[in-house]
Amino acid sequence: MVREFKKQTISGYLALALLFVATVVNAYFLYIDIRDQSIIGIVFWSVVAVLILILWMGFFMVHPNEARVLQLFGAYKGTERTPGLRYANPFYTKAKVSVRVRNFETEKLKVNDLNSNPIEVASVVVWRVVDTAEALFEVDDYVEYVHVQSEAALRTTVTNYPYDAFEEGQLSLSHNMGEIAEKLKADVQDRLRDAGVEVIEARMSHLAYAPEIASAMLQRQQASAIIAARQKIVEGAVGMVEMALDDLAKKRVVTLDDERKAAMVSNLLVVLCADRNPQPIVNTGTLYS
Repeated sequence: MVREFKKQTISGYLALALLFVATVVNAYFLYIDIRDQSIIGIVFWSVVAVLILILWMGFFMVHPNEARVLQLFGAYKGTERTPGLRYANPFYTKAKVSVRVRNFETEKLKVNDLNSNPIEVASVVVWRVVDTAEALFEVDDYVEYVHVQSEAALRTTVTNYPYDAFEEGQLSLSHNMGEIAEKLKADVQDRLRDAGVEVIEARMSHLAYAPEIASAMLQRQQASAIIAARQKIVEGAVGMVEMALDDLAKKRVVTLDDERKAAMVSNLLVVLCADRNPQPIVNTGTLYS
């Protein structure tokens, strides 16, 4: 496996000054030999001029948050990350690699969750290159590799969790997006480790039931919500009835036998648990008629 290491290059400004002086000196002596019609001198300084011209090809620019991967006839010679004008062997190839933070959003994928319900999901992945040698030499196209592996990790993660949790303590895609995002990030990072890429963040950006089951699952969610609400209402109503009976007995407002207590409990539960406001009926007779 090829690992990145730093290549020491020369400051481009120093090399520029030296080559400028060398070019001027070479032009002067070539002019003298041409004037004196010295064949040997003309040939020598012409060869030197060609060499100086080749040396001028060693300049390259490194922008902030950018790296240049240097190769000599296919062999990796190091990476230069120092920003500014730099100079190296003119026969080096200098591949540009951005180490800036990048992000992309996957396409909406149709995946089955843990309960085999078809859902639509998409994710946003934030990443950057941390090892330029691995990015260039270990995979064919590291940008495409990041996209494909991120989608594969998203599919794998989604299939391990249900859309909604119907059991106590179970993680779900809709209610535990933070925890699942961390697991998704870890899965993506594990897949991209050999590509010299660091995953900064990975999270779901879209989550919904597939259109063919969306209406049915909405009804199921509404039914679950209604049942949960009814349970709370009943619990509250029972507490209020119990409190009313205790207060009546404690303050001795009225003494009720078991039958009348049952009737009172029934009436209070109807009033407190009814979907609509009950119609009051005034009893103008006695308690027993």
